[in-house]
Amino acid sequence: MRKPLPRLSLALAAALAAAGCATDQGAVPRSGVSVTRFHLGGPIARGSIRVEPARSEEAGSLAFAQLSIPVARELARLGWNVASAPGPTEQVAILSIERAMREGPARRSSVSIGFGGFSGGRHGGVGIGAGGSIPVGGARRAGIVTTRLSVRIQRRSDATVAWEGRAEMDAASGRPLADAPAAVDRLATALFQDFPGESGRTITVR
Repeated sequence: MRKPLPRLSLALAAALAAAGCATDQGAVPRSGVSVTRFHLGGPIARGSIRVEPARSEEAGSLAFAQLSIPVARELARLGWNVASAPGPTEQVAILSIERAMREGPARRSSVSIGFGGFSGGRHGGVGIGAGGSIPVGGARRAGIVTTRLSVRIQRRSDATVAWEGRAEMDAASGRPLADAPAAVDRLATALFQDFPGESGRTITVR
């Protein structure tokens, strides 16, 4: 049964929830980062830009300040002047982060014993001679954490969107990329790779 993690930005979006529901419990984590970008294909003006949260109440929070660093870094690398001091800017990058957990595949602890002595086995049981087995331990499920990063670059004056994209990945709980800062850093790198990217196409970045 899926368990929600603490909300970092928006509540889990319908698209992410639908993706989770479409995946059977016990599914293995996806490999790599799934990235989709949208734009009109023309030049995207560079200028002053500020990274702001999709939820206005998170502006100025320590958590958002930390998690927005990778996005600000990538924008600066691409030629934007990323503002850090309060005040309006020509452009704004709207950032949202969504996190959810689902159960991973069951794994069974096991031991097997043969004529040659003791060895660890993957498929469970104590084997005697060439005969049957006795199960040892129960099935365990490790959680899989899904993190999605969404960024929309738009003009502040009229909210005209120049570019938007999202990046999403899975990580087994307890692994480094299940941690929010590490996950967002990886997602931001993948999202802005080969900017602006092919519009409307979903790719996997490894």
